[in-house]
Amino acid sequence: MKSVILASQSPRRRQLLEQVNIPFSVVPSSVEEIVDNTLSPADIAMSLAKQKADEVFKRYPESVVIGADTIVVAQGRILEKPSDVQEAYSMLQVLSDVSHSVVTGVTINSHEKTVTFYEETIVHFYPLTHEEIERYVSSGEPFDKAGAYGIQGLGAALVKKIEGDYFTVVGLPIAQVVRTLKKFDIYQTSSN
Repeated sequence: MKSVILASQSPRRRQLLEQVNIPFSVVPSSVEEIVDNTLSPADIAMSLAKQKADEVFKRYPESVVIGADTIVVAQGRILEKPSDVQEAYSMLQVLSDVSHSVVTGVTINSHEKTVTFYEETIVHFYPLTHEEIERYVSSGEPFDKAGAYGIQGLGAALVKKIEGDYFTVVGLPIAQVVRTLKKFDIYQTSSN
């Protein structure tokens, strides 16, 4: 069986692949991401996922490589990972009491084929007070996450409801990934 490589150092993506018993190794992409802001959010997420997968695939052409990228879109703005406390605070103010879109693009590459797709989930936040935002930002959780929150961590307390796939918000639409990997003859292993 071909080896599977996750082209991401995200611990959340790693946990999701482990959760569904897909054997894999991690080789983070070192590509300098190029964003074409004329594209739709879905196309941007898929383009970034493909850039990551392609870069790692060039180094490991006998493997099946999974690249992924998650973006948060609110009020027509793409909210990337915040660079500092003020930016994290500002992003959370934007998300307070509104719905936003989380799009995760995925590319799976092998020598035989490449499949690229995306999933989109709508997330509704509760109204957030100044104190709630400050407390959450001071936890440190927002800083390595698009949109400045992690739904799988302390950020769960900010979310009123979601419409769509929870795992898309975490960073990898795992059910769709598992189904797509079957096209590459990669299957889940038995439980240990």
